[in-house]
Amino acid sequence: MADVFGIVLAGGEGKRLAPLTADRAKPAVPFGGNYRLIDFALSNLVNAGMRKIVVLTQYKSHSLDRHVSTTWNLSPLLGNYVTPVPAQMRRGPHWFAGSADAIYQNFNLLYDERPDYVCVFGADHIYRMDPRQMIEQHVEGGAAVTVAALRAPLDQADQFGVVETAADGMTIAAFREKPTDAVGLPDAPDQVFASMGNYVFTTSALIEAVTRDAEDPSSKHDMGGNIVPMIVGRGQAQVYDFSKNVVPGETERDKGYWRDVGTIDAFYDAHMDLISVSPIFNLYNFDWPILTRPEPLPPAKFVFDDDERRGQALDSMVCAGVVISGATARRSVLSPGVHLHTHARVEDSVLFQGVDVERGAVVRRAILDKNVRVAPGARIGVDPEADRKRFHVSESGIVVIPKGATVE
Repeated sequence: MADVFGIVLAGGEGKRLAPLTADRAKPAVPFGGNYRLIDFALSNLVNAGMRKIVVLTQYKSHSLDRHVSTTWNLSPLLGNYVTPVPAQMRRGPHWFAGSADAIYQNFNLLYDERPDYVCVFGADHIYRMDPRQMIEQHVEGGAAVTVAALRAPLDQADQFGVVETAADGMTIAAFREKPTDAVGLPDAPDQVFASMGNYVFTTSALIEAVTRDAEDPSSKHDMGGNIVPMIVGRGQAQVYDFSKNVVPGETERDKGYWRDVGTIDAFYDAHMDLISVSPIFNLYNFDWPILTRPEPLPPAKFVFDDDERRGQALDSMVCAGVVISGATARRSVLSPGVHLHTHARVEDSVLFQGVDVERGAVVRRAILDKNVRVAPGARIGVDPEADRKRFHVSESGIVVIPKGATVE
C-alpha cells in the first residue's frame, strides 16, 4: 500500500448523546458491550494495514486518551503506533476551532512522517470498511481529495452533507450541506451520495488547503464544511462509492452497513441491530474483527434453574463477567460485569459495565451507564411520566440513566 498516514478526528463533544457524554468524549462512549465508538474506525484502519495513526482529541478526553493508550499499543519496535494527540496550543493560546484547525495545529505530525497520502476519518460511526480500496481509487484518480459517500434516499437529502457528481459520476461538482433541492444520481434518480465524513487526501493538497483556510477569519475551519468545498471548487475532488467496498467476511445482510449514532435513539437502534438472529451489523465477522482490549474477567454465569426463578438471556448479547442469577434478560446487550439478581427483568435495553439490577427490579427500553444500581423492586421504562421527572427520556421513549446513579 502507498505511504499513508492516519488521522482520526475524535474531538467531538457529542451533546446530543447526553447524559452519556457528561464526563467522556463521544468517541469514548461504550458500544456493543466490549467496545468504544472509536474502536470501529481504528479497527478499519488497522485491519487495512495502517500502522501509523494519531487520534486528535479535545473535549473531556481523559477516558478516550486512556483507552487509546492502553488498548491500541502497537509494536513500537517496528515504528508502529496509534497515539492520542490532545490540543497542545502549538499555534497560539486557543483550543481547536474546528476539525480543519485541529489538523492545522498538528502539521508537525505530517512534517515528521512525510506521508504521500493522509486518511482523515471520523471517530464515532458504526461500520466496516476496507480503506485500501478507497486509497487505491484516490491514487489512480489523481485527485486532491476523495470523499467516501454512501447511497441514501433522495427524500432524506436534507439530513446529510450531499455530494453531487459531474457527468463522469466520480468528479465532485458540488458539496452541499443538507440541501432541500438535491438531484438524484445518474444511475439511481431516487438516491443521493451522502458524505460519511471519511476522506483521503494527497498530503501536499491537504497542507495547502488547511493553511489557506486558517488564514480566513470567516471560516468555521471544518473539514466537510470548508476544506472539501474549497477543493471541489478547483475540480480536484472525487467521490468514493461506499456500496462498492468489499469487506472480507461480510454477509449480504450487513454489507454496506453504516450508522451515525449521534443521538440517543440512533445509538439505541444501532444496538438493537446487533442482537437479531441474522444481525444487521455482524460483530461475529472474524475475517475483519472489531478490535478492543479484553479485560481479565471470568466467563459469564447463569445460575438457578427453578420454575420460580431461572437465570436466562434470550435474543441478547452477554459479555464476560456477567452474572444472571435467577433473572431474565430479553433483547438486550449486557456489558462486562453486569449483575442481574433474582426475579429481575431486563428487556430491550443496553446495560453498560458494572450495572447492578437488584432483586425484583424491572428495566425496559433503557440505557444504563456504567455502575448504575437499580434498587430492589425499582421500575425503569414502566411509567413514562415518572421516568421523565427523574431522568432523560429520548423522543422515542428510551430512558437514559447517568453514570453511577442509583434508581430507587
